[in-house]
Amino acid sequence: MGKFEEAFYVVDAIDGDYANLLLLDGPDGEAADDEVCPVARFLLPDAIEEGSRLVRHYFEYTLI
Repeated sequence: MGKFEEAFYVVDAIDGDYANLLLLDGPDGEAADDEVCPVARFLLPDAIEEGSRLVRHYFEYTLI
């Protein structure tokens, strides 16, 4: 997957200033693997909570 392609995530856990994201197979898909990707919360929408689904496009995260 290239840096600029869309990627879909689900918020696995929120830990202080970071959220742990799991990569999904697609917008309604299941987790592609069990590896979490920690992302700084300031890069994510304010309204996220555990279980929220996100799309990343050009390094911008949006709730879906």
